[in-house]
Amino acid sequence: MNFACKILASFLLIFIPSTKGVTPTASEVLGILHHEIVIIPDPPKKDNILHDIAWKKDGKRIIRCINGIITNENKEKYQVFENGTLKIKHLQRNDSDSYEVNLYNSDGHNILTQTFALKILERVSKPVINWNCTNKTMTCEVTQGTDPKITLYRYRISIKEGQKAITYKWTTKPNAPFNCTATNGVSGETSVVDIDCSEKGLDIPLIIGICGGGVFFLLFVALLILFISKRRKQHRRKNGEKLELRAHRSTSEERSRRPHQNPASAPPTAAASQAPPPPGHRPQAHGPRPPPPGHRAQHPQQKRPLPSPGAHVYQQKGPPLPTPRVQPKPPRGARENAKLSSGRADPIL
Repeated sequence: MNFACKILASFLLIFIPSTKGVTPTASEVLGILHHEIVIIPDPPKKDNILHDIAWKKDGKRIIRCINGIITNENKEKYQVFENGTLKIKHLQRNDSDSYEVNLYNSDGHNILTQTFALKILERVSKPVINWNCTNKTMTCEVTQGTDPKITLYRYRISIKEGQKAITYKWTTKPNAPFNCTATNGVSGETSVVDIDCSEKGLDIPLIIGICGGGVFFLLFVALLILFISKRRKQHRRKNGEKLELRAHRSTSEERSRRPHQNPASAPPTAAASQAPPPPGHRPQAHGPRPPPPGHRAQHPQQKRPLPSPGAHVYQQKGPPLPTPRVQPKPPRGARENAKLSSGRADPIL
C-alpha cells in the first residue's frame, strides 16, 4: 500500500467517532409514583478510573461529578454516587423521560455512554369483586393504577384476563373460590372471594315494591274505616231524629185527646157580700154609691195550662161583672119629712 493510502486511512480513523462503550438501545426503567428510584449504569472496566460523571435528561445536563466534586442544579431532586449511579427523589408523572449518562476517565476519554427510558407508574389498588346470583355473573375491577392487568383465577387456573375491569359468567354452580389479581409492573394486588348462591336474597326493587304495596294497603284500610264510621254516625243521627219526631207526635196526640178544663167559678162579689145599711142611714145620693177601693172584689188569677203545639186553643170568656143595685127614689114629701126628723129643734127660751 502506497503512502497516499496510509494517509487516507489515518484521516478516517481520526474523524470517525469511536463506538466503544456505547449502548445501541435505551434500557427501560419503571418508577413508582411519589416514590424514589435508583438508576445504575453498567460498571466500567477495571483499568478505567472514573474521573468525570455527567447525567442528562432529554439532552439537558441535570447533575455532574468531577473528581468527587458534585455540581448539581437541583440537589433536592437528584443525587449521584461515585460509581455513576443516579438517584431521583419524589417521582412525578413529568419525570417520565429519557436519561443519559456519560463516564470519562482521568485522560478525558469517554469510557461509557448509556441511555435509560424512565416510565412512572401508579400503584394498583386492590381489586373489587361483585357477583349476581340471578344473572350468574361476577365482575372484577380496579379503581386506581396505571395500565393495570387483571387476571381471574379459578382452581389456580387463569380463566379470563383484561384491563381495568372484567366480567365472567359461570354455567355451573361455583364450588371453589375465585382469585382476582391486578398488576402493572411496579405493584400487584389480589382479592379472593367465595361465592355462595344457596339462598336467594331479596332484590332492592322487590323490597321497594313490597313496602309500597303495604303502605297502599294501610291507606286503603284507614280510608275504609273512616268511611264506615262516618256512615254509622249519619245512620244514628237519622234514627235519633225519627225517634224524636215519633215522640213529639205521640205527645201531641195525647194532649189533643184530653178534655178541655172549665175555668174556676168566680168568687162572690164584694157588693153581694156587704151587709145592707141600716134603715136610718140610707144614702141620700140619687145614683149608686161605688164600693170603696179597699173593698173591691179581687178575682184570683188562675194559671191556665199551656196548649200543646198540635192542639187548638179555645178562648173562654170570664164570669160577668156584678151590676150595682139601684135604689128607688122616695117621694118628695117623704124626703122633706126625713130631713125634718133628722134635724135638731131650736131650744125654747
